[in-house]
Amino acid sequence: MSALDGIIAAARAAPQRIVLAEGEDPRIVEGAVRASRDGIARITLIGNTGRVEGLLRDHGADPANLAVIDPANTPLRGGFAAEYHVLRRHKGVEMEAAREAVLDPLVFAALMVRLGHAEGTIAGAVATTAETVRAALQIIGGAPGSALVSSFFLMMLDAPHHPKQGALVFADCGLVVEPDAAELAGIALASARSFADLTGMVPKVAMLTFSTHGSARHQRVTKVIEATSLARAAWPDLLIDGDLQFDAAFVPAINVAKAPGSPIAGDANVFVFPSLEAANIAYKIAQRIGGAKAIGPILQGLAHPANDLSRGCSTEDVYHLIAVTSAQAAARAAARSLPNPSL
Repeated sequence: MSALDGIIAAARAAPQRIVLAEGEDPRIVEGAVRASRDGIARITLIGNTGRVEGLLRDHGADPANLAVIDPANTPLRGGFAAEYHVLRRHKGVEMEAAREAVLDPLVFAALMVRLGHAEGTIAGAVATTAETVRAALQIIGGAPGSALVSSFFLMMLDAPHHPKQGALVFADCGLVVEPDAAELAGIALASARSFADLTGMVPKVAMLTFSTHGSARHQRVTKVIEATSLARAAWPDLLIDGDLQFDAAFVPAINVAKAPGSPIAGDANVFVFPSLEAANIAYKIAQRIGGAKAIGPILQGLAHPANDLSRGCSTEDVYHLIAVTSAQAAARAAARSLPNPSL
């Protein structure tokens, strides 16, 4: 079983309620129909009821098997508006404005999660990342003890030419542009926990830069070394090493030569990049040249799962992110025994 198959199986074992904010997009509907048929999530689609149900019928689905909610025509609107007013009145949002705001599918979907009508939400096929993340931050909010919301891509290596098979985490590819040492340590801790929750495997974290164990001297290297120390202090049992170049983190023979005694031994599965710029470039190279499947960006540090699609996403991307979001929510519900350290 591949790592991705394992995530899908975990979602199927405990399917969670996932709300898709962009229910009028054909890719969203097709992915939702497949996810529902495969039993990996219990789906709610947000949008005009007639249009969404028409798309469901186009894909051979019985609209009765998936929930469809139109924010403009639901008894939930009043309660949701009241909650939004409480959340945003400090920003000058009056009650009438709140009633209008909840007509926004992103806002409505996030409120569904906040108020317990769903365990996770997905958007981004139509909305921008900024819009998707803003709704999640303002309405779902950060997890207790989490000082930072960051993101990662789940990189699936499953092609015959890949030298290793399985799942990797690349972080932060989407949110934190230039993290300082404390923020970088927070990203490392969150990414390790996310990897463990999604795969059930022990995280091995590589803190990446252009230096390995002091081979170069620069303030950017110093930041990575400081971040590694902070993360190790917060989670003493975590397998983490840095400063490391990518080859020393990924290739055991090079790790022995460049970083003898490294606790990750050239077998890292969580790669923390020193900046968003580096991480974003790296995941796209791995995807477009290396042929890795890239799922995400997946948000971490929120009170409940809320994930982002690319506007260029495929139906398969939608299906995979539904599986990941459902598995994330199931892992939280199971309250796994791994520590949840914070700085």
